[in-house]
Amino acid sequence: MLQILELTKNNIIATRAEGKLTDMDIEKIHPLIHAILDRKMKVRWYFEMENFTGWNLPGLWEDLKMDTAHANDYEKIAMVGEKKWQDWITQFMKPFTNAEIKYFNMDQKEEAKSWIESQ
Repeated sequence: MLQILELTKNNIIATRAEGKLTDMDIEKIHPLIHAILDRKMKVRWYFEMENFTGWNLPGLWEDLKMDTAHANDYEKIAMVGEKKWQDWITQFMKPFTNAEIKYFNMDQKEEAKSWIESQ
């Protein structure tokens, strides 16, 4: 499940992923991304993973399509997680986008929020 968080405003999309993400979850944020791009801004994404187990196959495919279509539209991505493989995903994403990407542990949520909001 992908939940939109209150931090979402201006050019920031804030989400919390729990369990396994589906293609329907990924489609929830498309309108948010396009609203930011329509205002000629770059997207900043705060992506919190709590009890996150990954994607089902259609969800992974939808996420990959979205990421490649918008690779140059992201400015910053804060990945907040609780497992080593989530940090590994963060490192894996770096060559595929011009965005600045940082991984934060769950106990660094406030630092991640401050970072995603900072200039």
